[in-house]
Amino acid sequence: MLTLDFHPAGRHFLQIPGPSPVPDRILRAMSYPTIDHRGPEFGALGLQVLAGIKKIFKTEQPVIIYPASGTGAWEAALTNTLSAGDTVLMYETGHFATLWKKMAEALGLKPEFLGLPGVEGWRLGVQADVIEERLRRDTQHIIKAVCVVHNETSTGVTSNIAAVRKAIDAAGHPALLLVDTISGLASADYRHDEWGVDVTISGSQKGLMLPPGISFNAVSKKAIAAGKQATLPRAFWDWTDIIEMNATGYWPYTPNTNLLYALSEALDMILGEGLENVFARHQRLAAACRAAVHAWGLEVQCADPAVYSPVLTGVMTPPGFDADAIRKTIYENFDMSLGTGLGKMKGRMFRIGHLGEANDLTLMATLSGCEMGLKLAGIPLAGSGVLAAMDYLSTHKNVSMLKAG
Repeated sequence: MLTLDFHPAGRHFLQIPGPSPVPDRILRAMSYPTIDHRGPEFGALGLQVLAGIKKIFKTEQPVIIYPASGTGAWEAALTNTLSAGDTVLMYETGHFATLWKKMAEALGLKPEFLGLPGVEGWRLGVQADVIEERLRRDTQHIIKAVCVVHNETSTGVTSNIAAVRKAIDAAGHPALLLVDTISGLASADYRHDEWGVDVTISGSQKGLMLPPGISFNAVSKKAIAAGKQATLPRAFWDWTDIIEMNATGYWPYTPNTNLLYALSEALDMILGEGLENVFARHQRLAAACRAAVHAWGLEVQCADPAVYSPVLTGVMTPPGFDADAIRKTIYENFDMSLGTGLGKMKGRMFRIGHLGEANDLTLMATLSGCEMGLKLAGIPLAGSGVLAAMDYLSTHKNVSMLKAG
């Protein structure tokens, strides 16, 4: 038998920026008996979740659900719309943008990587004017798609996707717009239709509060049309049969039934609270977390307040202090997991997740563990981040709680 629950007292604090803690009511939903995925009960479930997930993406267009991680949805977005040798314009905002670029190369595409050099490029969002300038120079329309990350989980930066769409339009360029919002969906404001996105990629284990295992492509009519001309090999990832069978609530393969139960429950939770209230809750908790970091006298990884993420906060450690050693101290002493620095930021920062079901007391406990751990690690703090966050939360009321009252 697996010995995963070895914690001596209380619950382990999983405060990484995904997978996020799974609420008990979602875990209970997952325990329902598995049903015939060709039977009438399943068809009703399929139609329900397919209609509900459109509300989360803010789209009237199809949303394809795969039994896969977000990485699978990355591949689906590329293989359904592009052909071998196509040039794609990608923007480096962090570790996951870099991984997506490596995938594009492996698939036989030709990614052109824009961005600022060194660490500074991982502290800012997508620069839409840089994309516009590059597209204006592409007078022969060699570039077939622009690929950007909405919420970069490795850095705590949320880029302005509407500005990217405007840049493409201003350049008069026909390139598709592909956006990864794996960590942004259901936590940060996202508008697939309004922002003119052609393919939006997401996953289950972040703002949707599910375990890893299902992922999504929200697709525009333009993307579906591009798929008819695309020649990259695809079989399992092919939208065509999935969209056709989804019309009656079914899939052309065996779907992840119990995770669809979980998705149904998550949709009830999110839409019941109200999507705009969910966004406001995340923004409020993020602001309180940043207030704590500033009070400690430390730097937030994201250097531009205009693109601070509501999903996570990256905390940069002072020179001479290994962020992973601090994380280890916090884990061993307070039974709490924080996100590690990735890629260029390895050992230079740690990440605090405040997404999904997080509330005021979740954040306060998290910050208390961080502050105690920072002190144990010998980092000189300018002040108490815990008190600063408490002051912020007590003077900025929770919209959802006021509504409930």
